[in-house]
Amino acid sequence: MGKTKDFTVEDKLRLIYDLQLIDSKIDEIKNTRGELPLEIQDMEDEIQGLQIRKEKIQNVIDVQKEEIAKRKLAIVEAKKLIDRYTEQQKNVRNNREYEALSKEVEYQDLEIQFAEKKMKEAQAEIEKQTQKITGYTYEKDGKPVVVKGIDEIIGQREDDLKHKREELAALMKETEKQEKILHKKGEEIREKIEPRLLRAYDRLRKNFKNGLAVVSIERGSSGGSYFTIPVQQQLEIRTRQKIIIDEHSGRILVDGDLAREEKETINEMFDNL
Repeated sequence: MGKTKDFTVEDKLRLIYDLQLIDSKIDEIKNTRGELPLEIQDMEDEIQGLQIRKEKIQNVIDVQKEEIAKRKLAIVEAKKLIDRYTEQQKNVRNNREYEALSKEVEYQDLEIQFAEKKMKEAQAEIEKQTQKITGYTYEKDGKPVVVKGIDEIIGQREDDLKHKREELAALMKETEKQEKILHKKGEEIREKIEPRLLRAYDRLRKNFKNGLAVVSIERGSSGGSYFTIPVQQQLEIRTRQKIIIDEHSGRILVDGDLAREEKETINEMFDNL
């Protein structure tokens, strides 16, 4: 066909419709994968969320372990003070000094009791949080009830994700060669289409869920919107002298004969892939 600037309007219409046919075929291939890519993304997000939750639980456990370590040190210090005060009581000069030391011993004893209480609370919290990670079993109406931990749930989700990825990889492998050829052919056509028309095409593709930016006239109506095209405009479209836009949908319109000719050409290429 030569350079872009030498293309006739009909050439441009054939090119843009060929690109639509190729892009639609690529869309079909992607649709064969169904919801798999979205399912995989959802699974990945869920696993990431579970891992973040596990990290938060582990942080709580770590804080409680630090609390226990701190309280143990406090008990050791309190016992040292008790020993010191008890030893000092042996050398007191009067009852007043003895009573003062006794109060110090009593205070340190209370400190030990308080620290032990805090350690038990921290240990209970560690066990509670650990069960969230490892899972646990309890009885209800005389029957054991198993509560899954995050580790098990993550493991199951990762297994499911692995199978879904394998399923997607198998589907992609089946169509990989065909898709690559179609993309290459699409890029070759894109290079021949003038930038302004190509931008309009890409914009329309994004605007419509089915990706149809170029449609043909069938039985007096435009594909995609199904609105009746005025007879005079249908005649203009058949002449292929200018690019006509559907006033209802904004899509680029081509006549049915041109569409059938290009479909035969592109379908023949599809069959040979």
